[in-house]
Amino acid sequence: MTYIDRRAARVLLVDATERVLLLHGGDPAQPGRRWWFTPGGGLDEGETAAQGAARELFEETGLRADPAELGEPVHHEVTEFGYDGRRYRQNQHFFLHRVPAWEVDFAGFDADERRTITEHRWWTLAEIDASDAEIYPADLTGLLRRCLATDAAVRGH
Repeated sequence: MTYIDRRAARVLLVDATERVLLLHGGDPAQPGRRWWFTPGGGLDEGETAAQGAARELFEETGLRADPAELGEPVHHEVTEFGYDGRRYRQNQHFFLHRVPAWEVDFAGFDADERRTITEHRWWTLAEIDASDAEIYPADLTGLLRRCLATDAAVRGH
C-alpha cells in the first residue's frame, strides 16, 4: 500500500475546568462514519509545527494563539489512516494550550473542513473514558492526564 507522508500539528485545547475541545467529523469516502478528534491538521510548506498548530487552531476554532505561546510539543506520534480515498502516514506533534473558556467559531473553515466537520464539544476526561465513540488520538485521556500533571507541576499548582 502506498502512503502519502504528511506532517501535522494538533492542539489539546483545555479550558479552566479541564475539559478538552474535540471536533466531530468524518471521511467523505465513508459516509455515516464519524469520530471525535483534536483541532489541527497538515502543515504548510516551510511551516513549523507550532506555526501550523496556531494556524489550524484559528481556522478550526477562531482562537488566535501566538506559536510561541504554544511552547514545545507535549506529545509526538506517527499514525496511518485513510481519508477521501487516499492513505496517509502522518507524523504529528501535539501542543497543550489552556484557555479560561472559549466560544468556538467555525468561520475560518476551508471547503474541506466545512464538508467534513459537523460539530464540536468540550469533554471532561470522565466523559471521554465513559464514551464508546471513536476518539483520536487513541488513549487521549492518558495523554491529557500526563500533560495536565506535568503542566500543573511546571506552573506550581
